[in-house]
Amino acid sequence: MQTKYLTLLLITLVVACGKPDGKQKNNSRVETLPFYQEASFTPDWLEPDSEKLKDYHQIPDFSLINQMGDTVTAATLAGKIYVSDFFFTTCPGICPKMTSNMSLLQEAFLEDDRVLLLSHSVTPEIDNVMMLQNYAEAKDIKAKKWHLLTGDRKTIYDLGRKSYFAEEDQGIDKTVDEFLHTENFVLVDHNRHIRGIYNGLNKASVNQLIADIKTLKKEML
Repeated sequence: MQTKYLTLLLITLVVACGKPDGKQKNNSRVETLPFYQEASFTPDWLEPDSEKLKDYHQIPDFSLINQMGDTVTAATLAGKIYVSDFFFTTCPGICPKMTSNMSLLQEAFLEDDRVLLLSHSVTPEIDNVMMLQNYAEAKDIKAKKWHLLTGDRKTIYDLGRKSYFAEEDQGIDKTVDEFLHTENFVLVDHNRHIRGIYNGLNKASVNQLIADIKTLKKEML
């Protein structure tokens, strides 16, 4: 089992032990969230104004196209908290469940313009704008809140593996021809720093993500 999943397991145990009734509450486990800058997802407990963050890992700039045919870049996300995942519209396996759970985030923050959702297609050669539009309509995805992204395959795969560290098999060199498939949701703050990773198939994990987004929003005040 990889380090990041051990970390998530420990967090889950801490949360569970802190609630004698065993019920999941929609509260963040901490008052501030850690920062992450490498694939093991070892937490760095830094203050949001720490000098160390000047040279800390950030999601780089990129240029992709959403389901409306609009260009989405890092500038689109400036000053926003967002959640990122990777999917494809013809996926018969985990993607429908991930989309269903991402819809919970859409519902929770639909009227909050400080929070956005990004879903990157890992089959961009198939998922053109029309395919993404059809998928968005079928899944009731709101364009103002949730960007379904397509574009250059290498850009998407580099983002997934080198920037978000979203894939399970980190530390193994892979080419762009090797398929990227992951159930992880990655939380990114308004300064493009990674602040959490969550199992997108697990509703309890998604509920924790909702709580952690609310914690991040307090940093923006």
